[in-house]
Amino acid sequence: MPVLSTGLARLHEIPALDLLGGPTPIHGMPRLAERIRAAPDLLVKRDDVIPFGFGGNKVRKMAIVAARAAAEGADTLLTVGGVQSNHARVTAAVAARLGMRCVLVANGREPEHLSGNALLDALLGAEVHYVPSREERAPAMAALAEEIRGAGGRPYEVPLGASTPLGALGFVKAVGELVGQGIVPDVIIHSTSSGGTQAGLLAGCALHQLPTRVIGISADDPPGVIAVAVRAIIEGIGELLDIDGHALADAQPIESVDAYVGGGYGIPTPASQEASELLARTEGLFVDHAYTAKAAAGLIGLLRSGALDEASTVLFWHTGGQVGLFA
Repeated sequence: MPVLSTGLARLHEIPALDLLGGPTPIHGMPRLAERIRAAPDLLVKRDDVIPFGFGGNKVRKMAIVAARAAAEGADTLLTVGGVQSNHARVTAAVAARLGMRCVLVANGREPEHLSGNALLDALLGAEVHYVPSREERAPAMAALAEEIRGAGGRPYEVPLGASTPLGALGFVKAVGELVGQGIVPDVIIHSTSSGGTQAGLLAGCALHQLPTRVIGISADDPPGVIAVAVRAIIEGIGELLDIDGHALADAQPIESVDAYVGGGYGIPTPASQEASELLARTEGLFVDHAYTAKAAAGLIGLLRSGALDEASTVLFWHTGGQVGLFA
């Protein structure tokens, strides 16, 4: 572990855009805890109130990814996602801030009436190309990047969710932010999908030598698929920080729960709807149906079951996405 901790020095040398406006707040959730009779102290880390681009976890990732794109002389950011992608919205906002062109590839039909993130993408001036399926997104992005290069442009391709080792460094830094706020929870619960947030949290806890257990609540994929993606990203983080990526990935177990996915990605469940109402009516917090409502359902379910009773402090990392409520 001491060898791994040397990676923190390298972390501070990696450039990032100033998009966060300072540490995001941490609040207690006493009324929710009382309502569900939770034993541990219950906290929430509010990445939903990051001031840039309607906030969310993608801002932490794109702050580093876009800084790299700018350093490499890019004039266009390209990425992929669903029609209501939070990541696409943040990428479009960062491109606007940097004076870059933004090209998005979205799977699904072009909406007849723009709403939610799709409306914000349009306001930000992003060009959106639609493809029928998830599988067609990455090839379409690669083809568009080649077109831009052929026309003399300098494109920078950002994979889904900016869930790359470079993007995940945003959450390695976020763990340092948490420590700086004087909070070392026994458990962190968050939404997981493409793996970047979870990889960054796990690597950050390892590098800061925290005993914190990190549990991702899946928005779509089973634990085995998530674990493979998260491990690959953590190993890549090790390479970026000039430390042993395999040792970094082995430092803590990769835990995810897929019991709250329900009918599939973005489809509300009775548990996620209850969680959404409970957070709103007890703490004034808003969560979207695709990600954070299901993560909140996982939080509530694990607390109710007694699975977290041995923990003194449980922190729910609110990764944003509330724009999706208006889709």
